[in-house]
Amino acid sequence: MFTSIKIMPTDKEIVTTMQENPEKGFRLLMSSYMQLVYWHIRRLVVAHDDAQDATQETFMRVFRAFDQYKPEYALKPWIFRIATHEALRLLGHQQGKIMLSLDDEASAELFNLKADEHVDYGDKLAVKLQQAVLTLPVKQQLAFNFRYFDELSYEEIATITDSTAANVKANYHFAKEKIVEYMKNHD
Repeated sequence: MFTSIKIMPTDKEIVTTMQENPEKGFRLLMSSYMQLVYWHIRRLVVAHDDAQDATQETFMRVFRAFDQYKPEYALKPWIFRIATHEALRLLGHQQGKIMLSLDDEASAELFNLKADEHVDYGDKLAVKLQQAVLTLPVKQQLAFNFRYFDELSYEEIATITDSTAANVKANYHFAKEKIVEYMKNHD
């Protein structure tokens, strides 16, 4: 028995299709990036329902702003930048603020692991890792999540967060150290 392998379109194919047939291109874009964007947002906002809402809003913003996308730049960082800002906007509104900034180091206190039926609390190590990540300042959370979970390069992360690769690398390494320390001290 043969299993079919779904071949994902390249970013270039997605962009070309979006330009020629926006509806079909948008479906390609969604099939390629929906899960990645959802999980990126979910790691920031934690709650499933909030992540779904922010993901939907992200793709609406991507669709509306697609004419501003410059094909000489990578598509993935552009989408992740919009998703990151949408997640931070949502978190800011939840806290009665207009917007959390990528520079707001104190915002780590705003993240609380919420009871969520979509979280597997039986995987204690994964929950502990999530709790550790949520104690980090926003810049370190983003650097860690993008590098560890999404396997993005420091340069891609710098583009998304409007930073430099050196700053992202430093934030990632600080985050790793803090996470290791948290994991050791919270048995």
